[in-house]
Amino acid sequence: MPDIGISIIPYADSVDRSRELVKVADEGGLKLVGIQDHPYQHRFLDTFALVATLLAETDRISFFTDVANLPLRPPALMAKAAASLDALSGGRFELGLGGGAFQDGIAGLGGPRRSGGETVDAVEEAIDVIRLMWSEERSVSYQGRHYQLEDARPGPQPVHPIGIWLGAFKPRMISLVGRKADGWIPSLGPLSNDDLREGNKRIDDAAEAAGRDPRQIRRVLNLQGVIGEAPAPPGEQLPVGYIRAGQPFSGPPARWAEILAGFAEDGFDTLIFWPVDPSPQQVELLAGEVVPLLADQIPDPGGPSR
Repeated sequence: MPDIGISIIPYADSVDRSRELVKVADEGGLKLVGIQDHPYQHRFLDTFALVATLLAETDRISFFTDVANLPLRPPALMAKAAASLDALSGGRFELGLGGGAFQDGIAGLGGPRRSGGETVDAVEEAIDVIRLMWSEERSVSYQGRHYQLEDARPGPQPVHPIGIWLGAFKPRMISLVGRKADGWIPSLGPLSNDDLREGNKRIDDAAEAAGRDPRQIRRVLNLQGVIGEAPAPPGEQLPVGYIRAGQPFSGPPARWAEILAGFAEDGFDTLIFWPVDPSPQQVELLAGEVVPLLADQIPDPGGPSR
């Protein structure tokens, strides 16, 4: 049985609605909440501040950045923030990390403009830096092209092994997931079903080449839609487990359960629902109807397989 969660948008003018969605998710037994990180978006609250607030207001559900903007968040300080959130919440934080896709917005806040190759290199260095800052070493040093540490003092340590999950859409970054990261966070729409299957294979191959067990790498899929009756998309009848690229999915709970089961069969152990209609009713339908129907289709062997 995959872990099921929701994604919320950190709008400053609807924080009470976000709190309500998260409360319903927590009380409904969902596992995760993902929150975007676009510091250049003037309508958004700071993601790490919002995560801290919502962790303090919940009891069971975990949070992850979906995904943290590396060019605007130095990795050593991001490591400290992540470990602090994890310690304060009793182990309920995971770190989604991205290379930063919106160059103009990043540069507007003083961040670096990077080529595609530089972005992958910077993310790889950041993974090294973050893990050093979570280590139990007395001091650490690191010399990379993009990031450096000199006699830095790690700490605090996380209270559980925080996963570093990469938002990756292109081959080289996806391969980095397999070589070095703890998880992959793609989104359906920017990537098609076939792209997702190819990405999972690329991760498996890269992990095996690096001497890692691909089964230990989390696969976390964001998918957007509405739970409820809606007209079928124009054109051909879509098969179970298929969603037209770039088009949010609509359907009743039973259809959603079939769709999610299809992605679980394709290797995704964590499925994150991004509600087009961000209402508590949508989260209630997910937790109260879709998840039980999904559980009937996928026997739970004791949690995510990855």
